[in-house]
Amino acid sequence: MSKKELAKSIYEKSYMTGKFSMQSGKATKEYFDKYLFESDPELLMGIATQLKELLPENTEILAGIDMGGIPVVTALSILSGKKVTYVRKSANEFGSYKLAEGADVKGKRVCMIEDVVIRSSQIIETVKKLRNRGALIDTVLCVIARNENAKLLLAHEQLTLISVFTQEDILRERVEK
Repeated sequence: MSKKELAKSIYEKSYMTGKFSMQSGKATKEYFDKYLFESDPELLMGIATQLKELLPENTEILAGIDMGGIPVVTALSILSGKKVTYVRKSANEFGSYKLAEGADVKGKRVCMIEDVVIRSSQIIETVKKLRNRGALIDTVLCVIARNENAKLLLAHEQLTLISVFTQEDILRERVEK
C-alpha cells in the first residue's frame, strides 16, 4: 500500500465529525478514531511499514505508551525485528509494580512510538520516567501529528518528533477523493 493510499484509507476508516472532547478538555469538531485504524490489520501493517522507513538506524528498543501506542509498536516490532517495552501511564500497583514491561531499556537507544500526537505532555512525562531508568531517547515516531506545537514542545526536551502524516496530509484526502 502506497503512502497516499494509506492516508486515504486512514481518512475513510477513522475520520469523524461532530462534537468531541479531547483529553486536554478542549472541544473539537474533527476527530480521528485511532482505534478504527489500529484494529484493521491491513492498515496497521501499512502504518508499521511506513514507520519502519522512519525508524532511526541506531534504535535498539521500541517503546509504546498504553493504550493506543501498543498495537502500533507491536506491529512495528514484528516488521523491524526490534524488541519492545510497553509503558504504562503509571507503575502497576500489583504484580511486578513496573512502569514498563518487556525489554529492558537501561543503557539502550529507545525510540518512542505513538499513534496520534496532539499534545506532548504524556510523551514528555513517559520519556522522563524512562530516562530515569537509563533509557537513551531522542526520537518519537507517530502515525499522525495533529498539532505542530507538539513538535516544538518535544524539541525543548531534546526529542525529535517524526510523523508518517500530519493532520493536514490526512484531511487532504477529503479534498482529493
